[in-house]
Amino acid sequence: MTSFIAEYFQALWSIVLELSPPLLGGLIFAGLIHLVIPAGFIHKTLSKRGFNSVFKSVMVGVPMPLCSCGVVPTALGLRKEGASNGATTAFLISTPQTGIDSILVSANFLGWPFAIFKVVSAFVTGMLGGLIAEYADEPSKIAEQHNNSFEPTPRTFKEFWHYTVVDLYGAIDKWIYMGVLLAALITALTPENYFSDLSLAQGFSGMLLMLAISIPLYVCATGSVPIAASLVIAGMPLGTAMVFLMAGPATNVATIGAIYRTLGLKLLMVYLGTLISMSILFALLFEALFSDQMVVAIHQHGDDLLGIISTIALGLVTFWLYYYQHQQKQIKLQQFEENDMGITLDVEGMSCGHCVANVKKSLEALDGVETASPDLDSGKVLIDGDNLDNDQLKQAVIDAGYVVKD
Repeated sequence: MTSFIAEYFQALWSIVLELSPPLLGGLIFAGLIHLVIPAGFIHKTLSKRGFNSVFKSVMVGVPMPLCSCGVVPTALGLRKEGASNGATTAFLISTPQTGIDSILVSANFLGWPFAIFKVVSAFVTGMLGGLIAEYADEPSKIAEQHNNSFEPTPRTFKEFWHYTVVDLYGAIDKWIYMGVLLAALITALTPENYFSDLSLAQGFSGMLLMLAISIPLYVCATGSVPIAASLVIAGMPLGTAMVFLMAGPATNVATIGAIYRTLGLKLLMVYLGTLISMSILFALLFEALFSDQMVVAIHQHGDDLLGIISTIALGLVTFWLYYYQHQQKQIKLQQFEENDMGITLDVEGMSCGHCVANVKKSLEALDGVETASPDLDSGKVLIDGDNLDNDQLKQAVIDAGYVVKD
């Protein structure tokens, strides 16, 4: 038992040292992108039906560090503002598979050939799914609401910090921790080359098994990488890991339900069919091209200075994030206790900071709403304003991709 605990914590420390530098670098880079892209630019460029909108949607989605629970409301927001079916579907497929942080983490754990191949597969899969969706269903009837012109919006360090730490890191932090803890457990429990001797885990059958596990499971693109790397070290083929990293982050039960409810059965079938078929195809292609020439070396690095500094920095950022979230929760609870005006809605489906931001944005876009204060833990949303229409408020939440409890 003592030996297992020592092995577990040794694996945990090694994984954290590997993960921290690329995760911090990816978050910072994503924050810088947010600083320089003009407000309204993303929505404005995805409204027209056809190849160009699908291409732009994928180009925006591939580097964007959003998990699937954040991607769904974001994509539905794009569609509500006039994005085509193809652009919306392409964004849904390509975005959760990658992200700047996930790309860097993948390169660190599994090597640059694997990371680059994963980016290419996300791009091609998003393009294919988007183009099929563009012509598989009737064009969206939602009227375009874009302004024909947009101006760069001045942004401050405070906004950069909030977007990078609260909106991005705060949306995936718990999933990353779960991935790291699970990866360390797999490393400590699984003998080296264990899956090499397990016939069911090899070849096409292993890929199908991984699909069956990945589709209903929630994992984020970054947090799934240490898990995949630990499985590879235990003898799982790299192609099977590719299936896990493509299908896992892009699907889960909640995402499937949300897409069905808002986009319909036909586009859901396009979404799932494209992901399933292309993950298998790219896994087989990767194994044919690279598998025999690659040796994954995970957890082999020593306690390098960059890893230690990054781990300390990430720990400080995490501490600040939890302190900030605790303060915001106390403020919201006080508002709920003291509020004798306005309307309170019970909302189902909010699972991260991105969900909170989308509900808030959708409600505050309504005339008469001054502030909307969603609480992630309780699911309650406190809405203040003048001449509030309860049915209109509920519809705004539903349009954002969530459910209002009666």
